[in-house]
Amino acid sequence: MKPFRTLTSRALVLDRPDVDTDQIIPKQFLKRIERTGFGEFLFFDWRKDPDFELNRPEAQGARILLAGRNFGCGSSREHAPWALQDYGFDAIIAPSYGDIFRQNSRKIGLLPVQLPAAKVKELMARALTGEELTVDLVDRTAGGFVFELDDFSRQCLLEGLDDVALTLRDESPLAAYENTHTAPISTLAL
Repeated sequence: MKPFRTLTSRALVLDRPDVDTDQIIPKQFLKRIERTGFGEFLFFDWRKDPDFELNRPEAQGARILLAGRNFGCGSSREHAPWALQDYGFDAIIAPSYGDIFRQNSRKIGLLPVQLPAAKVKELMARALTGEELTVDLVDRTAGGFVFELDDFSRQCLLEGLDDVALTLRDESPLAAYENTHTAPISTLAL
């Protein structure tokens, strides 16, 4: 995954509470295991409405999503953050998230910023005037507001380290261990 440091962009305002993962990427599009190609199906059912937020011209090119409370609730589908990232979003700012969605987002480099509802509303108002917002992971600020993120997740995002990259950082000690310990059973026949 690519490192995340700072991002300045227009923001799309999706002021809806309880947007669940089935609304983000409906189940009929979950037949693939690649992380790409899901962006075109993002909010598929809602996008049939010409007035849906993502269909508006000012939404084009927005890399920040401002969302309502409990964003990404529902089932634990990794495809939801994949679809958001594939569409072009790099950060989401909301008052709260579904826990699994938040973790899945962090693991692919999609930054979920959590701010109090009043501050998210203020950012939404600013974004609706066309103001670009800045999300700075180095300083842990979004639109000038400080947000919390644990040090481990922050460091992984700053360095662009997913679970595989984290494991590969310890490849030499792991290989050394494996070279000194034989398998208790032969795996050649398997």
